[in-house]
Amino acid sequence: MQKVLPGSVLGYDAGYPQAAETLLGALFAGGNLMLSQVSNISGLESHVIQNWVARGYLPPPENKRYSRRQLSRILTINMLRSVLSLERICRLLSYVNGHLDDESDDTVDDTRLYMWLIDCISAPEAQTAAKIRHCLEEYAEPFPGAGQRLGQVLEIMVTAYRAAEQKQRAEELIGALDEA
Repeated sequence: MQKVLPGSVLGYDAGYPQAAETLLGALFAGGNLMLSQVSNISGLESHVIQNWVARGYLPPPENKRYSRRQLSRILTINMLRSVLSLERICRLLSYVNGHLDDESDDTVDDTRLYMWLIDCISAPEAQTAAKIRHCLEEYAEPFPGAGQRLGQVLEIMVTAYRAAEQKQRAEELIGALDEA
């Protein structure tokens, strides 16, 4: 089943369990990405991404190139911003990863968090809690309670993502009424 990779404009086969990982791996096969590439993948204007860096939502690129972790953070923020404010999204990310412009205090790699999020989104709503627990089974807590924090943040993010899908569906239904 073809879907759009959350937070991006890229299509991927959501029926294949490793499709998102394979796609991201292919994007970085040649090394880190230039701003224009990140902009094309995310569908965001370059100045928006630069603003997020300036505001400390992610570390600045090294040698004008964005890492997989940075792209994952950008895609996570982008996928949630239709239902949560940037400040709320960053609060969630800070809750698990401390200072957003400093990766040294992260409790989880942003790519791993993004992959867990995609995995949880793909599960039926009734199985979300079990899927979150499954994702975190092998997580080694850097401090007591880190896993619980991650679980809470994943649940909030999945809920927000599903709310965004429902909002989009409502807009489509209203659009159909307008055309009638």
